[in-house]
Amino acid sequence: SAQRTVGGVRTTDLPGCFTLGETREGAERYIREAVLTHLEVLRARGEPIPEPSTVAADLIEVTA
Repeated sequence: SAQRTVGGVRTTDLPGCFTLGETREGAERYIREAVLTHLEVLRARGEPIPEPSTVAADLIEVTA
């Protein structure tokens, strides 16, 4: 059977801001774009930008 690895990244300070990528590097690249877009939306809505409160990273590999 074929094996597939997918990387996922979420932000704890921006609820609902997450992304997936075919690789860890892809997921990291996409999360940068997702965070920038998320912040743009918050600004456009006049909502406050939260201060960073956490920095953490974990990589879990699952073969499906």
